Amino acid sequence: MIIEGKKVVVTGAAGFIGSHLVDKLLEMKCEVVGIDNLSSGKEEFLRSAKRKKRFKFIKYDLLEDEGLEEYMDGASIVFHLAANPDVRIGESNSSVHLEQNVIATYVVLEAMRAMGVPTMVFTSTSTVYGEADKVPTPENYGPLVPISLYGGSKLAAEAMISSYAHTFDMRAVLYRFANVVGPRSTHGVIHDFVEKLKKNPDELEILGAEPGTRKSYVHIEDTIEGIIHGTHVAQERVEIYNIGSEDLIDVKTIADIVSEEMGLKPKYRWTGGVDGGRGWKGDVKLMHLDIQKLMSRGWKPKMRSADAVKATVRSIIGKK
Repeated sequence: MIIEGKKVVVTGAAGFIGSHLVDKLLEMKCEVVGIDNLSSGKEEFLRSAKRKKRFKFIKYDLLEDEGLEEYMDGASIVFHLAANPDVRIGESNSSVHLEQNVIATYVVLEAMRAMGVPTMVFTSTSTVYGEADKVPTPENYGPLVPISLYGGSKLAAEAMISSYAHTFDMRAVLYRFANVVGPRSTHGVIHDFVEKLKKNPDELEILGAEPGTRKSYVHIEDTIEGIIHGTHVAQERVEIYNIGSEDLIDVKTIADIVSEEMGLKPKYRWTGGVDGGRGWKGDVKLMHLDIQKLMSRGWKPKMRSADAVKATVRSIIGKK
């Protein structure tokens, strides 16, 4: 599928992943319409993009505003990244992920259908797999039994996208991400650790039980390259790819890396966690995606999990 030079729409354009994707698409000479309500995204992430004539930013709420079809006119691809990224919020607010992840996706699909936009690229998550029996977990693993409302909402969105693709003669590429980290990240364990150690360099509170969950971490640069490459080589009407690193890392090791990069030796205080040591309700204890499908088609992550974590810490604290 050709991306270069096309008109594309990016929802969630001011977010962590969305803003990096916008930068890459502009490098590829695309005409980019960026849409974001700025609830979690930051307009400053689009500072470079706004200097380009081929970029147009629209502050728009998918759940509240009208006229989305106007911005879809002439587009070849919609990169749908708009979502609530906070996995933990589901326990305290059960409607957030339904509204911002499922209903918002329906709104985008309806606008695409009305304007004849043929392709959606969707950013999903490893949490759709739940606690998989097979690790590393391939794209054809099933049944999918999410254990968080976030994972459930993303799986529901995937199902809706697939049904639209088959019903209305569209195409879709779905990406299930491991933990994506890097510059412009605004939440997650690395960000939390850095902020906690800034406030108290002598002690670090860690959610869960030692050594914590074990998961794959992938750097934003590898993620964006994976999205672009996978979209180029997609073959099926609905193509699904995992994007992650070739290994995994536990929370204690992440704490060690953050502490070392900040030049600190704090005492670790584990909270004990919930449900057998999880950091929070719905936190998957072991996650490692099988990325052989996309690798077999020519993409390969440059960083391993520890490298991605270290690079992210350095970007947050301004260390070269």
